Amino acid sequence: MTQNGIVLVVSVSIIHEDKLLMIKENKASVKNTWNFPSGRIEYGENILEAARREAKEETGYDVRLTATTGIYNFISSTNHQVILFHFIGEIIGGSLQLDTTEIIDSKWVAPKDLLTPDLLELRDKEVIKQITENLISQKEYSLALFNRYLENMV
Repeated sequence: MTQNGIVLVVSVSIIHEDKLLMIKENKASVKNTWNFPSGRIEYGENILEAARREAKEETGYDVRLTATTGIYNFISSTNHQVILFHFIGEIIGGSLQLDTTEIIDSKWVAPKDLLTPDLLELRDKEVIKQITENLISQKEYSLALFNRYLENMV
């Protein structure tokens, strides 16, 4: 297998009433797998804006980002090297409206349930497990880590 390059991705744990919103993907390369709302950062886009945009596009919810669980570096199931910026968000508006071209279902899940083997067919299981463990242990970092330099360039 050849490497397909480096991909910059944002994902968001949307938390409501102590549960996480998971989406079931229906993309050609990853059918019927559960994931956090996520997607690629567009050229010149601020990382925080990318996270809010992806959450809105995939779920219909407007979110306020409250923290980050960190940055994750891994090889994806599609053989891309992924640099993933994961955020925690809370709903501030909108309503659940799935992007049905790429998302076929959604489910509110207790974080501990994501650690139950084979409960859901997770995309990139080890990364989701690590993020979930960070959420459960409240290993969160301030959004101040993200320099706003790019906003002045665009």
